[in-house]
Amino acid sequence: MQNEYLYVKEQLIQEKTEIEKETELITNIIKTREDLKKANRNFEYAQEELVDYYIYQIKAMQAKLDYLIKLAKAKGITVDMIKEIGFRNWEEEAG
Repeated sequence: MQNEYLYVKEQLIQEKTEIEKETELITNIIKTREDLKKANRNFEYAQEELVDYYIYQIKAMQAKLDYLIKLAKAKGITVDMIKEIGFRNWEEEAG
């Protein structure tokens, strides 16, 4: 049963078009950037043990964001494309 799940997962990944993959990458960049902003704001008000937690969270998200941006650059994705997808997602959430 576990192998079937892996097969289905692999099948779904292969069925995505290049545009869908790029859109998903851009969406992940936007979400990670927003999560990083939230972690930075939370760090400003953190007390005691939570300071270490938010430091770890900020470092992890920054590493993820750096990696995603590196992937985007390799695919030729520009800042304008990221802004366009971000704006489109914002419109969908507002509407």
